[in-house]
Amino acid sequence: MRHLIYQFGYNTKVATQGNGTGTTTVDIVGPAPDGGLTVSGTDSWWNTARPRATNTCEVYSNGSVICGQPANAISPMQLTLFPLLGHSYFSGLAGGPHASWTNKSKVRAAIVPGASGFAGQVTTWKCVFTLTGKGPAPGNAHLILVHQTGTLDQQGGTYLKATEKANIAYDPVQKVPAFVEEVRTHFPQRSVYNNDTIQLKLTQLSPRY
Repeated sequence: MRHLIYQFGYNTKVATQGNGTGTTTVDIVGPAPDGGLTVSGTDSWWNTARPRATNTCEVYSNGSVICGQPANAISPMQLTLFPLLGHSYFSGLAGGPHASWTNKSKVRAAIVPGASGFAGQVTTWKCVFTLTGKGPAPGNAHLILVHQTGTLDQQGGTYLKATEKANIAYDPVQKVPAFVEEVRTHFPQRSVYNNDTIQLKLTQLSPRY
């Protein structure tokens, strides 16, 4: 259905080159038989010869993400981006560009090492976010700026927790985020680095068909 390419910056600002930068290519096909969209993401890090393994998950209307087994661990960038592709994730903006609403969803996936501290372990997170529209994005009146805050709570296991703050420039015509800046802070702190800082910038978008 759609093909998107995002530049990313992981614990650095988004850029065309440099340590911690790269691109995430996303293909959205579907709908799946149970109503979700099938979303595949592939990260290509700057200055590496080959892209990372492609991860395929189902993304539901409310932003819930379910990645099947055996699961390749999704990246922090995919963990940020995949929920935002749910059809109804930004439906609160129907109330106007300054509306506020709450989104509840879940993510079931393995996550690559980062501040979360575990890889290869399939984990379910309960996600509760408050989103607030802030009107037209600075410098681009076609986009709506949305502030998002909330929590991710691990279900079962060691009961890890994360808080999240994000600024999202959302394209209400194409119905995709055009720019995302997010910080996830993980608890308990496993090292001196307990933050994942992610920036994503949409650089290519196929027409819908």
